[in-house]
Amino acid sequence: MSRPYRLLVKNAKQLVLICKNSEKYLTKDGMQNLCVIENGSVVIGSDGLIKAVGPAETIRAQYAEALFDKVIDAAGMCVLPGLVDAHTHPVWAGDRVHEFAMKLAGATYMDVHRAGGGIHFTVEHTRAAPASDLLATLRSRLMRMQRAGTTLVECKSGYGLELQTELKMLEVIEEARRSLPINISATYCGAHAVPKGKTVAEATEDILRVQLPRLKERMSAGTLRVDNIDVFCEQGVFDLSSSRSILQAGKQMGLNINFHGDELHPMNSAQMGAELGALAISHLEEVTDAGIAAMAKAKTAAVLLPTTAYILRLPQPRARDMLDAGVIVALGSDFNPNAYCCSMPIVMHLACVNMRMSMPEALAAATINAAYALGRSHTHGSLEVNKHGDLLLLNATRWEHLIYQLGGHQELIRYVIIKGDVVYDNNKILDL
Repeated sequence: MSRPYRLLVKNAKQLVLICKNSEKYLTKDGMQNLCVIENGSVVIGSDGLIKAVGPAETIRAQYAEALFDKVIDAAGMCVLPGLVDAHTHPVWAGDRVHEFAMKLAGATYMDVHRAGGGIHFTVEHTRAAPASDLLATLRSRLMRMQRAGTTLVECKSGYGLELQTELKMLEVIEEARRSLPINISATYCGAHAVPKGKTVAEATEDILRVQLPRLKERMSAGTLRVDNIDVFCEQGVFDLSSSRSILQAGKQMGLNINFHGDELHPMNSAQMGAELGALAISHLEEVTDAGIAAMAKAKTAAVLLPTTAYILRLPQPRARDMLDAGVIVALGSDFNPNAYCCSMPIVMHLACVNMRMSMPEALAAATINAAYALGRSHTHGSLEVNKHGDLLLLNATRWEHLIYQLGGHQELIRYVIIKGDVVYDNNKILDL
């Protein structure tokens, strides 16, 4: 017989709630002062939602252990919300390890792009790959992210650049959503590059007249769920005018605007996004002061990607300026064939060292603020009553170890839990 509660995690040395007043996001001082309970417990119901969080003795007095399907004693451990990866490109065929050598030898991103590499190389391989192969590699990558603590991930299309392959990619993401425990936010990114043989105007027309109408049909029929629309707004890719047309069309379909902006050149993407009511803009390595001010005012999240700046040797995103201006700062791995990183703990470490964020700021950016950037902060990103029971248990007495130990997450993470179910049990306890 099923018990009324799915899981009790008790006696955690630190229970990191992130916030406790149903905040949709954190900024400024709120990111420095995270809500942490010493010696805490969390109760997850049979519906997978959090029913109670608090001091261990309070929970013990209110909930008998016999009421739970499973009890985990987290004595000496830390409990955190599952991490949220707000920007990934995980569906593709054909790796680009050879391009890494080119970049190390001094080639820029656009040098590789012009030489027929970059996105176009991946497009060619992804178009040719059967959906079954794409699904197999996607599942493997998502499981790897899950083992590194990610429980909600944004997944983009964008290596088709034409209707058939873009739909194939979105169908693969939909199948992963239905068959894996990890939570997925799906993004249509048909404007990731201008296809070979087309002008920007022709590519924009194809997206507006062919791809988006078909996508709308599939969404209305309930066969595809898509949450966000993305465009690579960049010099030599989609200019401001075409980006605006595509993003507005997506917004009219009910999609959240969540796009690549101001990465390689200052394009005033941030101002445009703020004006359009964008939920989030990613990259922003070249954002201007006016762009930062516009995003802060519009409550448009900045999804910063420390892996990309690191691998491409770009200027670091101006995280401190954004934080000081009150921008909602989130983090993403930018997992793709150009920046092959599945680990949000490594992303947080890079954010602290290279972008000068504090550890509490980085954790807030990888939980509640990343969830906000995906329109999910009402259900994910903190340990609060009625949110999803998605959490990590760490073999550490302080949560900061997850960021401090570069690459140490494989030993630190003891359990990953999604909606009260243990989806990863790493029984290799640290031998200290």
